[in-house]
Amino acid sequence: MATFATSDQLLVIIDPAAWERDGESVRIAKDVLSAGAATKVCMPDGPEEFARVLARRGSRRPVVVGDDGALVRAVTLLHRQRELAGCVLSMVPVGGTLGVAHALGVPDGAVAAARAVLDGVERRRDLLVDDSDGVVLGALRIPPLAALAEAPEPVGARGWLRPYQHLVRSLGARPAPAVPRPGPARLRIEVDGETVVDLDQPVERVSVTPGGRGGLAEVEVRPLSVGAEATPVRAAGRTVTVAGSDFRYRADVTVAGPVRRRTWRVVEGAWGLTVPPS
Repeated sequence: MATFATSDQLLVIIDPAAWERDGESVRIAKDVLSAGAATKVCMPDGPEEFARVLARRGSRRPVVVGDDGALVRAVTLLHRQRELAGCVLSMVPVGGTLGVAHALGVPDGAVAAARAVLDGVERRRDLLVDDSDGVVLGALRIPPLAALAEAPEPVGARGWLRPYQHLVRSLGARPAPAVPRPGPARLRIEVDGETVVDLDQPVERVSVTPGGRGGLAEVEVRPLSVGAEATPVRAAGRTVTVAGSDFRYRADVTVAGPVRRRTWRVVEGAWGLTVPPS
């Protein structure tokens, strides 16, 4: 794991939603980072400017101040620019959806996270990359339809949607869409080309998590249970393919689909994240 010197130059990218939700934590993070390193602070006002700022970072180490959505956005952009392997990301978690960041080892609290940016070490992380060039940092889930319908909006998107909120309000109240009743999914799940669950076995839930031993993804399938809970099916591999009738999936904080087939592969040690020294 690489360590960092306080002489490093930092590019601090503040998600506008983080400032809106908790401006005090953002100010604290800026003060701690500016006291410990040369910093350039940016607050992009939309996804396109976020991409431009990141692409023009030069030799500065990017620090994302925001929630899980902002971190996923940065990793996705660097991956698609084919610059992820040579760039170490840092994060100060501010926002409402922070489970991915905390699971990856980013400390809670503006001061602790900012100190980790300055004094921490680089830890390489595995990444799930799908056949549409999407990425998964923490976990991939295929839950029942009702669970997806009730999923909250990613906080990181709200700041950039604010200019359009008046239009939404002007449309007046609309009846809430019907929530689909939960039902079992019929999916074929293959791990490294071997079928672990086929279409004849209805399933309640599927999870795929990168970061297993030896650069493998850990797969857990919970079959539909009647009465006593069914024993989950577990497997590990470098590629995971899910196919069947139209299904949606949650990749970190984003719900995607419907698709009928998707393949994810593990890229071992694909990206670096700054965490406190152990």
